[in-house]
Amino acid sequence: MKIQNFLLAFFAAVFFLFAGSAPARADLKINVNVGQVNPMPIAIPDFTGSAGDDANLGHDLVDVISADLTRSGLFRTLDPKSFIQNGQQAQANPNFSEWAAINAQALVTGSISKTGNGRTRVEFRLWDVSAQEQLTGKAFMTTPTNWRRIGHIIADEIYKRITGEQGYFDSRIVYISETGPYDHRIKRLAIMDQDGENHHFLTDGDTLVLTPRFSPTSQQITYMAYYHNKPRVYLYDIDSGRQEKLGDFPGMTFAPRFSPDGNKVVMSLSKNGNSDIYTMDLRNHGVSQLTHDNSINTSPSYSPDGKFITFESDRSGTPEIYVMNSDGSGAHRITFGDGHYSSPVWSPRGDLIAFTRLYQNQFYIGVIHPDGHGERLITQGYDVEGPTWAPNGRVLAYFKELPSGWNKTERSAQLYTIDLTGFNEMKVNTPLDASDPAWSPLNP
Repeated sequence: MKIQNFLLAFFAAVFFLFAGSAPARADLKINVNVGQVNPMPIAIPDFTGSAGDDANLGHDLVDVISADLTRSGLFRTLDPKSFIQNGQQAQANPNFSEWAAINAQALVTGSISKTGNGRTRVEFRLWDVSAQEQLTGKAFMTTPTNWRRIGHIIADEIYKRITGEQGYFDSRIVYISETGPYDHRIKRLAIMDQDGENHHFLTDGDTLVLTPRFSPTSQQITYMAYYHNKPRVYLYDIDSGRQEKLGDFPGMTFAPRFSPDGNKVVMSLSKNGNSDIYTMDLRNHGVSQLTHDNSINTSPSYSPDGKFITFESDRSGTPEIYVMNSDGSGAHRITFGDGHYSSPVWSPRGDLIAFTRLYQNQFYIGVIHPDGHGERLITQGYDVEGPTWAPNGRVLAYFKELPSGWNKTERSAQLYTIDLTGFNEMKVNTPLDASDPAWSPLNP
């Protein structure tokens, strides 16, 4: 199966709009290092364009930008019915007093036009209403079919300029799509934009698939599939749809994760009733064993600099989170709370490790610093599992399983996102039940 390549090829040019982009005043900033944030009021009138397709596209683009910013929990997009100026007037000459009158702190204007070669030019500008000055502006040349991605990129630029942090909207999520009765689930790989749009199934459901993970350096996914009841590890190329078998690994408990440079995968292999952490070099398929312990060692995840690996082990008697050097030396425990800890995954910023915790029949998603201090539980539920980081390390995605059916013997699984502070939990819509998400890096 082939997925349309909508990566670098869609850019003909990207450039800054320097005119009027004076340095911003420091007060137009959202402090994201606190708990619940009062969302910043932001006005985004429809981008201007000629009648017909351009005008419709201007409205659709603003819908994508507004939805992204609103879902972050940091912005409150104002109702267009309250606007005194329309988009065309604001694009030509913003009347800041009229935007201040409706309590807008920031204003986004934009325009869309067709070029002679059939491509589309999209321009936007971000304004500080109080300072009456432009904060940033960019223009993009693209094909009309890639308009949704342009919306995500513009939302990322706005997010970055006002929060000071990298955006995460121009990214995707791969996950396991599930259907069927609880004792005979059909599981398929599926991929979508982070907002649930542009959804595609990558596998047909003939084989059981588990634990997909994105490469940090290329448009590849690694996952585990059972073929004739034997576990295999695969690489899936998103652009071409080509699958490559890495090997047959009887008894493997979890699918591999990529190293930060994309040249290795780290995984847990079970041999003779014992599971240990191994790495495989993707260039020559050489396998190296990292742990040598008579216990369960599983769920490994690299630090973003590649120097360390976090993993789950029951060597202390109960499942806990450990950290070791990437060569397997220096393993030490970092969790000491009650209950069981599992599925650790390192933040792309390197500052935190997310995990699942089971305590008194309740599941939690939490975070902890790599040195073991500062543990925080940010959400809980009947069954919440599988944390994965947004590419900016600010937001987590995970899945919830809830009893379903008239006698509550079935289950329903859905994806959710939540801010690192534990606020702004949002459901991610999927066509069917969904589990085990993995967030991509920003699209190249």
